[in-house]
Amino acid sequence: MNTNIDMEQIQKDAVDIFNQGFACSESVIYAIRKHFEVDIPDEAIAMSSGFPWGLGGGGCICGALAGGTMCIGYFFGRTTPGDSKITRCFELTNEFHDYFKEACGATCCRILTKGMERNSPERKAQCNRFVELTVKKIAEILIRELKKDEESK
Repeated sequence: MNTNIDMEQIQKDAVDIFNQGFACSESVIYAIRKHFEVDIPDEAIAMSSGFPWGLGGGGCICGALAGGTMCIGYFFGRTTPGDSKITRCFELTNEFHDYFKEACGATCCRILTKGMERNSPERKAQCNRFVELTVKKIAEILIRELKKDEESK
């Protein structure tokens, strides 16, 4: 696993794939997988495909926020009921949520994109920014936390 991440390049790659047709959630997972060199399966990207436009157009949670949360879960989530490591996952997710809300102004797609047409250049530019902010913050959280794990070994 790579933790020597070029923040400008990870943001560029996330935005490039977003502009090639991946949605916000998919783009975040794609860039994290590529730059951290982890074996996140293609199915994880596919699992995130319903998040864009606030859950398939419903206007709820921003897809970039959802994709970032999935990345935190991949690294720090649990796979068995009762596993106490869920506490760390919740703490990191809450940190990310609060950052996103402050940096972007809201967490709900319909609020973030109010008054913008779905495929307008204005909306695309704003979503590019959300993807950039998300992938950078997720990378920062992952690097910090993975280094803590290494130091404690």
